[in-house]
Amino acid sequence: MTWILVTLIAAGLQTLRFMVQKKLRMETLSSGGATFARFVYAGPLIVAVAGWYLFQVETGLPDLSKRFWALAVIGGIAQICATMCLVSLFQLRNFTVGITFIKTEVLLTAIVGAIILGEWVTWWAILAILIGVAGAIVLALPSPQGTKNTSKLIDARSITLGVGGGFLFAICSVAYRGATLEISSTDVLVRSLTTLMMVIILQTFFMSLYLWRREPGQITQVLHAWRQAVWVGILSLGGSIGWFTAFAMQNAAYVKAVGQIEIVFSLAVTTLVFGERITVKEGVGITLLVLSVLALILAV
Repeated sequence: MTWILVTLIAAGLQTLRFMVQKKLRMETLSSGGATFARFVYAGPLIVAVAGWYLFQVETGLPDLSKRFWALAVIGGIAQICATMCLVSLFQLRNFTVGITFIKTEVLLTAIVGAIILGEWVTWWAILAILIGVAGAIVLALPSPQGTKNTSKLIDARSITLGVGGGFLFAICSVAYRGATLEISSTDVLVRSLTTLMMVIILQTFFMSLYLWRREPGQITQVLHAWRQAVWVGILSLGGSIGWFTAFAMQNAAYVKAVGQIEIVFSLAVTTLVFGERITVKEGVGITLLVLSVLALILAV
């Protein structure tokens, strides 16, 4: 099915984008700055791509309802907060565990989707959710290294950032799918590109305002780091087009379920790029989450 292929490509590009954001956070930028890099460099690109496509199909900008704007704002703000949680989580845990913790979003997306859009899942999907929760608990267990207090502190923050970020990503995924459904067009790309363009414009504005008030100097640092940061925008553009297109075609929970292949991609990044090791405990937690994803895919 087309939406599965599109989702796999989006997951791969998103993994590469997270890798660049982690490097930026480790070397030069704050969590807010690394998050802002995605929007400020992807914004002009998506406006150009969306504008070109809308001109090619001769539809122009479609009518956008109040519900569309409400969902776009909710999704955009939720994604900003979720991305900041993820970038901060990279400071506490290795790349793969950070990605896996955030990937509790697929379990939460099914719940949020049912509440907001009325897109219910099956009992098999509920079983998959329980398996994933078990995996998240294993990941949150304190590591044997370090002092007892330090381990507890790190894992408490990991739980907050990981599960909180996953919940926020779930909200934005469902909100984005709802926004695409508000556009009355039979062309999937018209719906996905229009939604993505409006969301990124809103996010760029919100993040600029936030950094100007709360982190003076970060906007300048993001611009100075353009040689690396521009890749965040390019990879984000490709990945976002993939995610939004998939959301326009399929239930957000199922899209995010297939997107869990990102965990496998992140394992390669962890070992080959960052030289980080996966512990046995972390391996068990990751395995449980992967099993939950497979069970959820079979439930579709």
